[in-house]
Amino acid sequence: MSPSPAFATDDWPEWRGKDRLGVWNETGIIDEFPAEGLTVTWRTPINSGYSGPAVADGRVFITDARRLQGNDAVERILCLDEQTGKILWTHEWETNYTGLQLIYAIGPRSTPTVDGDFVYVLGLMGNLFAFDVATGNVVWQKDYVRNFGASVPVWGISSAPLVDGDRLICLVGGEPNAKVIAFNKKTGEEIWRALSSDSEPGYTQPIIFEVGGVRQLIVWHPEAVSSLDPRTGELYWEEPFLVSMGMTVMTPVLNGQRLLVSSFREGARLFLLDQTKPGATLLWKGNSTSEVATDTIHALINTPVIDGDYIYGVDSYGEMRCLNADTGERIWESLEAVKEKARWAAAFFVKNHDRYFINNDRGELIIATLSPDGFNEISRTELITPTHPTARRRQRGAVHWSHPAYANRHILTRNDNEIIRASLAKH
Repeated sequence: MSPSPAFATDDWPEWRGKDRLGVWNETGIIDEFPAEGLTVTWRTPINSGYSGPAVADGRVFITDARRLQGNDAVERILCLDEQTGKILWTHEWETNYTGLQLIYAIGPRSTPTVDGDFVYVLGLMGNLFAFDVATGNVVWQKDYVRNFGASVPVWGISSAPLVDGDRLICLVGGEPNAKVIAFNKKTGEEIWRALSSDSEPGYTQPIIFEVGGVRQLIVWHPEAVSSLDPRTGELYWEEPFLVSMGMTVMTPVLNGQRLLVSSFREGARLFLLDQTKPGATLLWKGNSTSEVATDTIHALINTPVIDGDYIYGVDSYGEMRCLNADTGERIWESLEAVKEKARWAAAFFVKNHDRYFINNDRGELIIATLSPDGFNEISRTELITPTHPTARRRQRGAVHWSHPAYANRHILTRNDNEIIRASLAKH
C-alpha cells in the first residue's frame, strides 16, 4: 500500500488566520462539497456571540455570553480540545451592556488571539484578559473603561488584540491620547500609547504590513487611516477619511503597494504606499455617500480582497462586485453569493490557493473562483443555522455574522447555540 500523501496543515491562531490576511494555505482540501453535506466531527453547545474561533496547538478558543436580568450579562472564554470538542477549561466575568445597540448586544465580537502559552481575550465592554492556554489561569487583565477612561461605542468593542514581538497592541479608545495602546504581552505593563481619542476608536482590526522598508501598524479609525511604528507608536503617516457613526469595520487590505479601506456610507479609498519610505498617496476614492446608490464598494462587516489587479467584495446590500484596483471602476456585480438584496448582508472571503471559500450570512459555505469575467460558483453547502438577530427582514429570519476558522483541514464555526468542527479533507 502506498503511503498517504503529505498535506500542508495550519492552525488559525487569530482573526482571519495567521497575520490576519484571510489566506488559508493548506493542501489536501476537497474540490466540491459532498451532496449530503460536510461531515461534522463534533458539536459543542455554547451561548451567544459574534466572535470567531481561534485554533492553535490542539486547542480551540471561543467566547460567548448569557444575558441575566436587564442588561447584565456574564461573558466567558471556553478552551476546547480540537479533536473532540470537549471543554478543557472556561473562565467567566460579569459585565453590563447598557449603552449599546441592544438588539446586537448578544455577546463578544473579538476573536481570541493565541500566542504560544498565552491567549488574549477581549469582551464586548472592554474587559481584556491574558490567560494561560493550558490552565485557564488569568495572567493579567485590564479594563478599557476603568483603567483608561474609554467610552464604549454603540456596537461595543470589537478589535482583537494584536501580538507583535513582546507587545500586545490594542485599539482601546482611552484617554488621554490612547486610542491605541501597546502592552507588554507577558505582564500587561503599558509600553506606549498613540493617537488622540477625540473621536471614536471604530471597530476595525489593527494589522501590520511590511512596506516602504519598515513594518507599519495600520490603524483605520473614524477620522483617518494612520500608520504607526509598532515598536514605539510613532506616527509614520496619516491620511484623513471621515467616516460617519464610527463605522470603520473592515480589516485594511494590502496587495503590493495598494492599501484598501471601505465604509458603509462613505465607500472605498485606495491608497498607494511608497515603496522606499513610509508614506501614502490617495489613488482613488468613491464619490457616493449613499448606502443604497453606491459607486465603488461600500463594505461593512465584509473585508474585500485584492487579487492581482482586481478588487472583489460585498457591497452594502449584498451585491458582490469586481473593481479595477487601479481606478475603482466597476467591472461586474452579482447577488449570487448572498442571494438576497438586504442591508448589511455579509460574506467572508478566505483564499485557498486559486479559489475562495466564502461564508455568507445565510449560513452557507461556497467554493468559488473570482475573475474579471465574473463570479464562478463551484460548490455550495449548508454549514450552520443562522441565529444572530437582525433588525432587517431576512429570508432565514436571522443572520450568521461570525467569521469561521480554517485549521488542520477542517472548518470551525459557531452560532448562538453551538460551535462545530467539520471536515474539509479530500479523501
